[in-house]
Amino acid sequence: MASSETQIANLVYRYAECIDSGDLEGAAALFTHARIKTGLGEIGSEELLAMWRKGIILYEGVPRTKHVITNPIIEVDEAAGTATCRSVYTVIQRTGDAPLQPVICGRYHDRYVRGEDGNWRYDYRDYSLIDLIRDMSRHSQSWSDGKAPEGVTAQ
Repeated sequence: MASSETQIANLVYRYAECIDSGDLEGAAALFTHARIKTGLGEIGSEELLAMWRKGIILYEGVPRTKHVITNPIIEVDEAAGTATCRSVYTVIQRTGDAPLQPVICGRYHDRYVRGEDGNWRYDYRDYSLIDLIRDMSRHSQSWSDGKAPEGVTAQ
């Protein structure tokens, strides 16, 4: 069995893989037992999936993005069966005649718990930590006017 740190890192990277491949259902399934903080409050995985289905623009089934997740700081309490991970993300996109470009950068602050099966799972994600935004009009219908949706702030 992989170390706790590797299992947690794989959850973070699996999320990016699912979103970039257009597998919104698979990405949402990672958060089945979690609460997710958004700019509009805390939601569960079903609301998260609905938000993605409504907001993410797909081109032939994929968003044409690459989520690059870096600088994971993973802290594990093996005895308590809990862990945290703070990481940085950059979403790069290329569509149509638009150049390859970063469209949004921010941070994920995640909490995990070890399930009864011994595997780690998401318990909480702060999805609201946005640091930099560029033209999101080709990535998200919610941001199609180039401005953040109501309730979302970015620095």
